[in-house]
Order: sequence, then C-alpha cells, then structure tokens
Amino acid sequence: MSESKSKFLIPAVGAAVVVVVAGSIAAYTYLKGPSGGSSDALGSAKLVPSTALMAAYITTDPQAWAKLQQFGTPEAQKLVAKNLEDFNKQMFSDGNVSYEKDIKPWVGGVMIAVLPPNPVKPAQFNTPSGTPNVPTNVQQEPNILIVVGIKDKLSALNFANKLKSQKGVKLQESDYQGEKIVEATQNGKPSYSVVLNNSHLVLAPEKQAVEKAIDTFKGQSSFASKEGASSTLKGVDVKNSLAQIYVPDYAGMVQQLVAGNPQGKQLPPQSLAQLKQIKSVVAGVGVDDAGLRLKAIANLDPQLNKFQYQSSPGNIVGQFPADTFALISGNGISRGWEALVEQSKDYPEMKQALEQARGQVKIANIDLDKDIFGWMNGEFAFGAIPSNQGVLASVGFGGALVFDTSDRKTAEATFTKLDTIAKTQRINVANRNIGGKDVTEWQIPQQGALLAHGWLDQDTVFVALGGPIAEAVSDRKNSSLDNSDTFKAVTGSLQKPNGGYFYLDMDKTKTVPLINSFISSNADTITILSSIRGFGITATSADKSTSQLEMLLALKPIAK
Repeated sequence: MSESKSKFLIPAVGAAVVVVVAGSIAAYTYLKGPSGGSSDALGSAKLVPSTALMAAYITTDPQAWAKLQQFGTPEAQKLVAKNLEDFNKQMFSDGNVSYEKDIKPWVGGVMIAVLPPNPVKPAQFNTPSGTPNVPTNVQQEPNILIVVGIKDKLSALNFANKLKSQKGVKLQESDYQGEKIVEATQNGKPSYSVVLNNSHLVLAPEKQAVEKAIDTFKGQSSFASKEGASSTLKGVDVKNSLAQIYVPDYAGMVQQLVAGNPQGKQLPPQSLAQLKQIKSVVAGVGVDDAGLRLKAIANLDPQLNKFQYQSSPGNIVGQFPADTFALISGNGISRGWEALVEQSKDYPEMKQALEQARGQVKIANIDLDKDIFGWMNGEFAFGAIPSNQGVLASVGFGGALVFDTSDRKTAEATFTKLDTIAKTQRINVANRNIGGKDVTEWQIPQQGALLAHGWLDQDTVFVALGGPIAEAVSDRKNSSLDNSDTFKAVTGSLQKPNGGYFYLDMDKTKTVPLINSFISSNADTITILSSIRGFGITATSADKSTSQLEMLLALKPIAK
C-alpha cells in the first residue's frame, strides 16, 4: 500500500472503526455473515506486545457465521436486524456509510488484546498550587489494542475516503519509528491507528498502545513469541469457530488488573496461591448443529492443585421427572466439604465462618461435618420442577434434592433429628405412602406439605420442597428427565464422562414465563429467550494438570 493510500485508510479507522469493528462485527454477522477469508490469529498476535494480559480473536469466516444464521425464531431474526440497523444509523449519523457495503468487504479477522494499565502520571492531577496530587480513587484502565486484518485494500481505501469526508473529524499525523500514526478526534474523543506491513490495521484509544505495537512490529517480543504460544494460539477445537480467547498467565493477569484498581483490595497471599493453581486458559466459541458451543481449557499446576476430581455416573438424573426445567448435578459433596475445611486453615475469615456455622447447628445436637455433609459421598442433584399446587401455587415451581450415599444409617439419624426439631416448632410431621415409598412430610394446616423426605431405593434419599414435588419424584408415572427430548438435545453432545451438569430448559411453556414473573422482562427480551431451547454446562479433568469446561447454548432452528 502506498503512503498516500495509508493516509486515507488510517484516519478511517481512527474515526469510527474502533467501535464498529470491535462492537458490531460479531453482532451484525448474526444475520449477515461477512464475506471472504480472515487473517489468522498467529499473524495478528505477532503485532501484539508480549506484555498483553490476554487476547481474543474474532473470525470473519463466512461459513462459520452462516451456520449461526440457521437458528432463531423469525421474530428474533427481525429484532436483531432492526437493532443492527438502528446501531448503524447512530454510528454514522449522516447515513451514507453502511457496514454491509463499506466495512464487510475489507475486514479480516479481528484480535482484541488487553495490555497492562498505564501508570497514572502525577502531573495529570496538579492541585491549584501546582503540587502534584494523585487521588487514591483514580482507576488505571487497561489498554485496549485492536488488530484488524485487511483482506481487500481497495475496499478499505474506499471506506477511508467516505469517512474522511464526514463532518466533525479532526486528523493529525505523527511519525514513530518510520511509521505514521494518525490521531482522529471525533466528538472530543481521540483514537490512534497505524497500518503495519500493508496487511494489518492497528488501533487503540491510547497512543502508547499503538507505539508498543510498532515496537513489536520492529522486533520486540510479541504475544506470539511467548512460551507455548504456537500451540495455544491454535485455540480450542470447536466447529465453525467464531472467537478464541487466550490468557497465557492467568494469575498474572488477575494481579495486574487488581493492582490497577486502587478501590479494590489487594490480593492476600492465600488468594494469590489459589490463583497460581491455574497457569493458563484458552477458550473458543463455535457454532454447530446444536447451537452455540463454548469450550475452555485450563492448564493447571499439579503441585498446587489440591482438588481431587471425580467423574459423576450420571444415573441420578433418572430420578427426576421429565418436566424438570433446571438441574445441577455432581458427585461427592463430602469431599468438597473436606477440601473447604482444609483450605479454611489458611483463611482466618473463612475458618471463623465455618466455626460459627458448626456452633449454630450444634445447638440442635447436629454435627455439621458428620450429620450434614459426612454422608453425602455419592452422586447428587438439585432440580427445579413446575407445580402450581399447595404451597407452590404462588411461585409456580418447587425443588428436589436427591443424594446417593453409602452411609444410610447416618443419613437416617440426621433426618430423625431434623424431624424432631420440626415438631418443636409445632410443625405437623406425618408419614404417608407415595407410590409404594414411605415419605415423611412437614405439613402446614390448609396448605399441605412444606417439605418432604424419603428413600427412593436402598442408597438414594430425596428432600422435596412442596408436597406435589414429593409426589413427582416418588411416584413418577411419566418418563424421567434423562429420556426427555430437550435434555438429550442440550446435554447429549456434551463431553462424557464428566463431573456433572448444569441444565436449563428454556422452553417458552416453562421457563420463560417464570423468568417473566420474577423480572421485568420486556417484549424484546422474551423474543430472544424464546429462540433458545436450553443451556447446558459440564466439566471434565483428565488429570491434575488439565481441566476442561464445555457450555452449549442450544438454539431453536429456523422453521422451514
């Protein structure tokens, strides 16, 4: 690209692309995926300083974004289209610039990097007497650096010419190491940009960030040169990748971000030690036949990682009815409690809180460690189940806790103690048979059971909030949750074996009305929620060095 062309291109981005590229690319392509190829993440990372705390790479691969267009209700599609059109009008007030015609043809992949905060200069806060004074509540904002791949120089030039003609844009050039930095000021807000190697556009709200990118281009160490960067920048294996996120030093990133916020408390040594368990994190978002999928991989320090991961059999899901709309499952609450108690030895405040909790239940002759958590050594799950009967009539749902245990004797003794406490509070504790199972209920006059508990088999006990929920769990006349179409669609493609699930059924006949009853949702929010089928999360750990998280936002396909 010639020098004259660069003069036109750089101000273009300085005036508007900071917002348009970083903000609207990902949103706009929901309906109108960008055309052409994209720059690779490694190439962009070579222009990002090695001091970057983290970076994200957004692809503009048309095939990936086109896959996303296969989802969403017609109403949701129309809503997104309208919002993007309104955004375009607000961004370019004179109305002669269009993302579709003017930006999409030339923009390649976009890398957004977070650099360490700049130190606050005392001269910026002089008192009337001229004495430097740095307020303690001034937050040091992280530097944002954006690297945009240029895949069509002619289209970029045309866009630059259009923006150059916009009113209210002041341009000023400066030279840094032989590269021209252009400062573009619009509505009193400056931004800085430079074209490097005729293939990438680098821009930032702070001039120093652009200068550091030029230093990197001239030979200083880059984000791509970090140890293990080549493998890390390959990202996570997701189909039709839309974005990848790279955090090479997780503990260091948190430290620097906290240090840049004087209003926040500094990390105590114990918290820092916990953070150092995580060495690095890489995550990717993609789209496949089920919807939007995110995978994140954390590389751990096996010497510092004290958590003993154990996969969950997944059988307990079958104890819940098919209309269960939310579920959290896992394995070994007792082991988690033991780890928490061990960890509290290094945290005086946590240790004090645990001792207070122990003291409060000890009054009722209950040992928190033994009687409550000690027997919870198997698989467990908590589920939310719809019901509008009895005490649940006003809220529309109740909940059930189900535990597998190898220590039934201790569990039964605990429930006996709890029943005795309930009787002292003048609650009617009665037994009844539900579906051939003996169930104990805590009954409230004229409202039915507030709470119920019983054994589903020799090793599985449940606690239900609301009598109707006890009936739904004890005497299932219909299919179980693990056989429901929605649960299979949301969790069936998640990695197995795993440590358990978080599951949410977003079917509009169940969850959306409940959400609408608890929050002031407007029509647009309901429209978007109604295009989501469900949400699922799970986690796995092959060894003490690696932990992987997977999330799926299951979307409803467009009706044909």
